[in-house]
Amino acid sequence: MQSEVDAPCPQCSVNTLTMLSMSSEIPYFGEHTQITVMCSNCGWRHTDFIPSDGEKPGYSSLIVDSIEKVTARVVRSSSCTIRIRELQLEVSPGGSATGFVTNIEGVISRFEEAVRTATRGIEDSEIIEKAEHILEALTLAKNGHESFLVELLDPRGRSQIIHEDAHNRELEDSEIDVLDTGPEIPVFEVS
Repeated sequence: MQSEVDAPCPQCSVNTLTMLSMSSEIPYFGEHTQITVMCSNCGWRHTDFIPSDGEKPGYSSLIVDSIEKVTARVVRSSSCTIRIRELQLEVSPGGSATGFVTNIEGVISRFEEAVRTATRGIEDSEIIEKAEHILEALTLAKNGHESFLVELLDPRGRSQIIHEDAHNRELEDSEIDVLDTGPEIPVFEVS
């Protein structure tokens, strides 16, 4: 369903927002609604996933120790923190975080891109050496040659790793207290 939204864009303040919503079934995750709000003036967009059942703060993890597990589906909402502790990598939701559906390989690729971006233009040999070590480990992981744990921590309970070996549980209050929740989802009236 596509609707025009009678509200100013959070980025450019022009009333040119369109909201797309689509409900579908993701195997082993259940029915959800994907909502995308976008501005035709400046290109701003926000995507998120809302499960049809109740939202409980959730934790989902998978030990990735084979090439088969690299293909495991990942549903990440805009409020989800992703961790790979073995490599001391973590991405927390920021003010412009969006949701996405990918697989473990896609998550690894996003971390690779972030490491390359963060080290672009840096000349410190120690930092470059650490970045190269992380990129090498991510390449090995992507090819199923390095074992590591991928964790999704979502205080809004909209994220999950979909695989028979994934571990899912509710987040504890102490975990929720230290997590970012990402951007507030804009609420609009449809005209």
